[in-house]
Amino acid sequence: MQNILVQRAKKGDVEAFAQLFSQFEIDLYKMAYVYVGNEVDALDVVQEVAYRSFKYIHSLQSSMHIKTWLIRIAINCATDLLKKRGQFLPYEIEELEKGEEPHEELPQKWVMQDIITRLSKEEKDVILLRFYNDYTLPQVSQALQLKLGTTKTILYRALKKLKQALEQEGQE
Repeated sequence: MQNILVQRAKKGDVEAFAQLFSQFEIDLYKMAYVYVGNEVDALDVVQEVAYRSFKYIHSLQSSMHIKTWLIRIAINCATDLLKKRGQFLPYEIEELEKGEEPHEELPQKWVMQDIITRLSKEEKDVILLRFYNDYTLPQVSQALQLKLGTTKTILYRALKKLKQALEQEGQE
């Protein structure tokens, strides 16, 4: 079914694209929310992803990779928005999933958010996909278009930085 929708969308079928996009909209919203930190901006990112993905769907090489392709576009859109504003403030995705407001363990979450902002863009991307979106390492490497070994190295380096920073903050 997904293959058929992709082929129809590539031919300009707006309804097929909308049906296809709706399958991934929640995941895209969660990813955007983690990056931008608020509902309004996350919705703006998802809207931009819909626009860009429809405009460039012809460049999608395999319908099997539609989700990772959309996630990649979402990361780029969120990053573009944050660059434009000169900020980065991720929030905990679990609160979004549970429908809870961020309130418990706020100081520790602020510390973690602050530490994550110190990571490189590659490290942030790997950490967010791996731990906030529960991607496997092969899925992370595919979404970020990196070799698996490179992804593992980036993850190891990022976790080491996080651990050191947490130890310095006395939060471990």
